[in-house]
Amino acid sequence: MDTKFIGKKSAAAGGWGALKSCGKRLLQSGMPISGARTMLKANQPDGFDCPGCAWGDPEHGSSFEFCENGVKAVAWEATEKRATPAFFAEKTVSQLRRLTDYELELNGRLTHPMRYDAASDRYLPVAWEDAFAEIGSILTGLDNPNRAEFYTSGRASNEAAFLYQLFVRVYGTNNFPDCSNMCHEASGIAMRQAVGVGKGTVLLEDFEEADAIFVIGQNPGTNHPRMLGDLRRAAIRGARVVVFNPIRERGLERFSDPQDKVEMLRGGSTDIASLYLQPQLGGDMAAVRGMAKAVLAAEDAAVAAGLPSVLDYAFLAEHCAGFAEYRKAVEATSWAEIEDQSGLSRQEIERATDVYISAERVICTWAMGVTQHLHSVATIREIANFMFLRGNIGRPGAGFCPVRGHSNVQGDRTVGINEKPSDDFLDALEKHFRFTVPRQHGHNVLAAIGAMLDGSAEAFIGLGGNFARATPDSALVEKALRRLKLTVHIATKPNHSHLMPGETAFILPCLGRTEMDLNAAGNSQLISVEDSMSMVHGSAGINRPASPHLLSEVAIIAGIAQATVGSAVVDWSELADDHDLIRDHIEATIPGFENYNKRLRKPRGFHLRNTAAHREWDTPAGKASFSCEALPEETVHQRARKGEGRFALQTFRSHDQYNTTVYGLDDRYRGVYGERKVIFIHPADLTAMNAEAGDRVDVVGEHDDGIERIAENFRFVPYDIPRGSIAGYYPELNVLVPLGSAGRESDTPTSKSIMVSFRRRKTA
Repeated sequence: MDTKFIGKKSAAAGGWGALKSCGKRLLQSGMPISGARTMLKANQPDGFDCPGCAWGDPEHGSSFEFCENGVKAVAWEATEKRATPAFFAEKTVSQLRRLTDYELELNGRLTHPMRYDAASDRYLPVAWEDAFAEIGSILTGLDNPNRAEFYTSGRASNEAAFLYQLFVRVYGTNNFPDCSNMCHEASGIAMRQAVGVGKGTVLLEDFEEADAIFVIGQNPGTNHPRMLGDLRRAAIRGARVVVFNPIRERGLERFSDPQDKVEMLRGGSTDIASLYLQPQLGGDMAAVRGMAKAVLAAEDAAVAAGLPSVLDYAFLAEHCAGFAEYRKAVEATSWAEIEDQSGLSRQEIERATDVYISAERVICTWAMGVTQHLHSVATIREIANFMFLRGNIGRPGAGFCPVRGHSNVQGDRTVGINEKPSDDFLDALEKHFRFTVPRQHGHNVLAAIGAMLDGSAEAFIGLGGNFARATPDSALVEKALRRLKLTVHIATKPNHSHLMPGETAFILPCLGRTEMDLNAAGNSQLISVEDSMSMVHGSAGINRPASPHLLSEVAIIAGIAQATVGSAVVDWSELADDHDLIRDHIEATIPGFENYNKRLRKPRGFHLRNTAAHREWDTPAGKASFSCEALPEETVHQRARKGEGRFALQTFRSHDQYNTTVYGLDDRYRGVYGERKVIFIHPADLTAMNAEAGDRVDVVGEHDDGIERIAENFRFVPYDIPRGSIAGYYPELNVLVPLGSAGRESDTPTSKSIMVSFRRRKTA
């Protein structure tokens, strides 16, 4: 049995392990001293926004408002290593393709614009003006603007994203496949249906007042570690934290705050979860329906005993529509169905309900453990139903908190990156810029991939990100990209998407978030981002650019736009040289950005008003709306139980990873070191298969579309996870996520609902 990759788990999240990891990454960057200085400006009013997660910054912020993953993100960007033209000259694209994601990005920052040469199978340097001219020529040569796809990563600033959508709509299409399509699309859709706003309704200050916080399908310790500080403070003052997660995650159990000197010196930690429940994969909706059923039963018992009501009847009467119908749907759902689908007992669910009922103010947070299932929209509607019962929205210490992943994925949507834009937004663009705006809805990620595969799309431009590694069905996506006439990637480091070139392909290197962006007058340019709490704040890089040949994202977009659509509608070069002018246009076309430039320069920025947080409901009913949807006919876990040797797989990140970027090969919190090709599985399932920890298997996809999907050579790691459920890392396991399996209404890949089996490998 080979167990060299299995080590001791972290005793608590954070703590000395986090500080050691931070030091390791700063040393790896080759710039430990300057890197440490750079971190002191992260998330500060006079510094830059962390290029990592979208967790909010406190109004009163400390001088050390960053986390372990923030250090990794900054060190990764501020590395001394460079991927120069010499790097691309040494190896062909075919040879580079053999590198792992980690090995490829470890080569450092891109320094020059590069063009793919098919004859030599290498990327060669190209002048910026030549790159822009050729890109513009190919785009204008397409017989229909809808034949081009314009992808956006959540790392793009508000200014870059607004300019990008403006260029693309002047060009003539709404094709905006976006990273939102693959993560929180279900949150936006469900919340707009329920409360009229597709964003969270809470501020960080609400975490200081909540009596209970429900964390569903979310792992903040790895994905947004600064949240652990807020959960820790809540737990210390007596708030109850209830967790629903199939996996036992260290960060939700115990946390040692590296910024608490006393706790660090004493080697102490704080218990986070007061109740930790492990539903089966896909069982969250049933668990929440069970809590609602228990709340209604408690109300009936209170009425019979002459006790005060459990429900908030005043809120239900004044602000809600559909409660009576919802109550009937809950009563029609049996406990047997709830227990079978959730994998939790009635007693466990009632324990969670007791916490809810005893709390005056409740926050519910969730992430992709909820949003990447077939029935994610229905699940989030059920969460809203549950929260409505006691009026837990629109008052201090209570509300909804879908936690976005990337640093500005929410802001990009706010400023117009949307394949289904509202008529109000398009009308505003048309009136302000005086051009005919395309009205036909465009492509999301899955539609864009489909269009590439069937030949109806011929060009792809990626504003950041690693499209090929973030998307499902890896082999099909590679085929889709490589058959295009044009692929363009705006990036800071080489990644695998760059190694799937179209007929003509460019890599255009851009400035990072930590780097100064100087305009023609030598003045530092300010950009802005929006966090998960709808706070908009400024960001100004402080480091010298990694190369004198880099341009900002805004300047690159402006260069492509000028070469493609000219300056008849917009003076692109003027906007690229003065971001204040871009913000003036945002202010003129998007509600909530009044006095944008002035308010942005205030410490911590400003808050975009959320109507639902003020109990104003922009829904068809004019009220917060209950949903009466039945539980899913069957979850992935229930389907897996029917087939011998089948399992329900979810993909997730390791602790040394952010989105598709792999910082290292360790997962300290889960006790895995030096390895990523692992499968977490219940020990009893190993025994039932006559297998052991460390055994090698191929993981075989069991989607019924006739396509063979195999992830080769993975090792078993015993873990605390429900029987029949397994887990492993993406992007390595994305090859198993079927392109044809997507969330109802959301069209999000079902990366938490993958049916698989195992094929044994011979021992080496």
